[in-house]
Amino acid sequence: MRKAPQPHTPKVDRKKEDTEFEIGFYEKIIADTPNFIEALAALGDLYTKAGYWQKGLDVDTRLSGLKPDDPVISYNLACSYALLNQTRAAWNALSKAIELGYDDFRHLRSDGDLENLLKDAHVQAFIKQLEKKKN
Repeated sequence: MRKAPQPHTPKVDRKKEDTEFEIGFYEKIIADTPNFIEALAALGDLYTKAGYWQKGLDVDTRLSGLKPDDPVISYNLACSYALLNQTRAAWNALSKAIELGYDDFRHLRSDGDLENLLKDAHVQAFIKQLEKKKN
């Protein structure tokens, strides 16, 4: 016996739907607790992954004001600037991250968010020089 045809159900992008749900979740937390660092970091990451680069930059800028000596926050700020083609600001934030101790150069070299910045020969030479010092 054959099964009756099933009604067509539209394809739903569950991953995008989940991301939007998570964004809403963290936005509510931030509305109640504006300086909740971990929630801000998660929200900034979600905005960036969802392609909301300006919103990601806004969150990363806010985080850098709350934790100005955190190398990872400065690195993420550099990524946000680079995604928006603000290469000078990206370079400044990346330089600060490195000064503060960021040294995961393998990740840095392969980070698609920094693609615009990493095209610059001066930046590549600088990173190569830092890698030599580290090793």
